[in-house]
Amino acid sequence: MKRFFYIVIALLLNTSSTKAQTIEKDFWLTFGQNYNFSYTQVDLQIRIVSGNNPTTGTIYFTNLGTSVPFSMGAYEVYTHSLLPDQKEAVYNTTTGKSNKTVHINSKEPIKVYALNQRNAAADATNIFPVEVLSNNYYQMSYQPSASSFADAYATIAIENNTEIYHNGDFAIALDAGEVYYRTSTTDMTGTHITANNPIAFFVLHKSTQIPLNYSAADPLMQQLAPVNTWGWNFFVPVSHLAKDRVRIVAAYNDTKITPIGGTFIYSSSGSDIINVGQYIELEVSLNDNGCHIQANKPVGVCTYLTGYGYNGLIPFESDPAQAWLPAIEQMGKSALIAPFIPTGTSALNAHYAIITTPFATKENTKVSIGGGVPEPLSGGSWYNNEPVGMSFYHIPLTNETASYHFTNNAGLMVMGYGTGPAESYYYLAGSAMRELDAAFYADDVHFQDLAENPFCAGLVEFRAEIEGDLHPEPEHLKWYINDPERQFPLYIDQLEWNKTFAIGEYEIEMWVRYENGDPISKTGILKIESCGEDPAFYANDIHHDDLPNTTFCDKKVNFRAEIDEENLHPDAGHLKWYIDDPERLSPLYIDQLEWSKDFEDGTYLIEMEVRFANGETTTISSTMKVKIFWMKIRNVRY
Repeated sequence: MKRFFYIVIALLLNTSSTKAQTIEKDFWLTFGQNYNFSYTQVDLQIRIVSGNNPTTGTIYFTNLGTSVPFSMGAYEVYTHSLLPDQKEAVYNTTTGKSNKTVHINSKEPIKVYALNQRNAAADATNIFPVEVLSNNYYQMSYQPSASSFADAYATIAIENNTEIYHNGDFAIALDAGEVYYRTSTTDMTGTHITANNPIAFFVLHKSTQIPLNYSAADPLMQQLAPVNTWGWNFFVPVSHLAKDRVRIVAAYNDTKITPIGGTFIYSSSGSDIINVGQYIELEVSLNDNGCHIQANKPVGVCTYLTGYGYNGLIPFESDPAQAWLPAIEQMGKSALIAPFIPTGTSALNAHYAIITTPFATKENTKVSIGGGVPEPLSGGSWYNNEPVGMSFYHIPLTNETASYHFTNNAGLMVMGYGTGPAESYYYLAGSAMRELDAAFYADDVHFQDLAENPFCAGLVEFRAEIEGDLHPEPEHLKWYINDPERQFPLYIDQLEWNKTFAIGEYEIEMWVRYENGDPISKTGILKIESCGEDPAFYANDIHHDDLPNTTFCDKKVNFRAEIDEENLHPDAGHLKWYIDDPERLSPLYIDQLEWSKDFEDGTYLIEMEVRFANGETTTISSTMKVKIFWMKIRNVRY
């Protein structure tokens, strides 16, 4: 099935569905050896960022059988620097099986990151929640810079009786919480790691130069995403170091790679068509405003910071670091990030986020620091790649103890990195992790996002996006509605169909049988509600979307809501107004469609919370500026 980049831009989706997001409650991680240092010589750190609700949780060390509790308010940052016994309990140095793992649980959704650092030797990674893990991965790493600096990976079992396979050969059996750590003196990029149960998979390279023979060497640490989340369209932003590297790995034969921008460095096949486990390496330049990559089949992509001896931008700034780069199909509407603060000896002195978003809507990108009022991006610069319709922005993360919450309803992706003399880290900070191997869409909304995106009653268009060859016999594709036992398929062998839905909730299941006979099914929850016009509010007849670009010169401002009153909940409290109250704790006006207020000079966050007849709520927010101008007129004698 062909896919085109310009279509993808229109299909950027929410990250709020249960399995498609990277902010969740259950995480596993482990650490690999940094250079040839012992655990006493490194600083290992776990960084947790909370979402929009306060939470409590635990950091459990499997090897020790002990936990560290944590408690956080909304949009707060919690840092745990591991103690010596904890470092020993998670630091892998020997090939084989152990229980050197960490299990993190939280009552409310959180983001989790990890740092493995020593002066002039660091890298960091985001941690994927259990909900997005699967059993099919490919190693993506780099050549060891010396025979003693091995490439490495680790797999963590989250279920008992988990069998790990390396390039199809049985490697080891693990129980829940156990880790398999494997090293090699050669580059293992393209190695196929599979299991009979979902696992977490980490690149844990001890040390490498990028490119080889250019100063200096650094470890690589990055959790990789499973093949079922790989996509077809990628946009590669570039760090301020001016020249980064990219590797693209194939999971299917006859995969054609088409870059727009970027310089060809290497291909396992010697061409732009690669087979299973083969890869292509590109260099991407800041001068080219990033690089767009298209593939005719799903691919995995990692982007790398280069050593200071190669990029030459600032003497001794940066070293190799690796980050997973999701496809454009994995963009979402928001991302949480926080910079790392090493507690040991460190050369890191600058921290950044790279925000990637469609060019046409880049100015809608906002950032809330520490839960504050969302503001436009500042302190950095936009780099625009207009031919492919994408832009990216470097923003310095100067508040090292606060969370940064980036939002853009048109879609965004956020990477985080830090640099210093001969030291760097790089990681994915925010994206979705939707299942793309076999997926269906309802009016262009991915099935994992349906529950968080209610539809109005009426006609809904469905389509299937399936990777791989379907079984040649009939009934290889079946659709079910509210039929968990799969007894009555309503549509058979139809990639596209439509149906008119009444108000209610529907379980939609797509069942697929591949050419080899293997079946797979995907289920989404479609919510249909009565809809009038979308709720809106006006201030002095200015629509809420236009308020941030408007300054009022009169202190009195008149507000009114535009809502289909028949769709409001019958109970009191169905309409609430808030001013500068991001936690929405103290409504100033309740169930008033119109109201007025005198304002002083300043910028205000105005929020209107609506509760509908079906019990669901939505909040519309905007910022408003007030500047009272005055003029003093003197008596003038002529």
